[in-house]
Amino acid sequence: QVQLVESGGGLVQAGGSLRLSCVASGRIFGSRGMGWFRQAPGNEREFVAAISWSGGSTDYTDSVKGRFTISRDNAKNTVYLQMNSLKPEDTAVYYCAAQIAPDWAARKVEYKYNYWGQGTQVTVSS
Repeated sequence: QVQLVESGGGLVQAGGSLRLSCVASGRIFGSRGMGWFRQAPGNEREFVAAISWSGGSTDYTDSVKGRFTISRDNAKNTVYLQMNSLKPEDTAVYYCAAQIAPDWAARKVEYKYNYWGQGTQVTVSS
């Protein structure tokens, strides 16, 4: 069983930065790919970023490339999302998720993630 707890969300002005953290309980964190997804009001949940179990591979949705950075510290069972140059359109609830099994090809596929955090609100004002 893996439990995920996100933190670090909040209200920030456009152009500002936030760092989201996701701490995982359980001893198998290091063997799973991790992802960040987000859901804005009235929209479906969408992929934001993913990182492989080793941290050696990362991927981002086009709208955040060059602004967001995903990283992980397996010794601390934690995955991070550093968000810079935030825009009002980044406003959403952000969720971290752990894959069922390491599957880099399916990094953007929601149903390949079987553990989800409760979400943390990010609000970017213009």
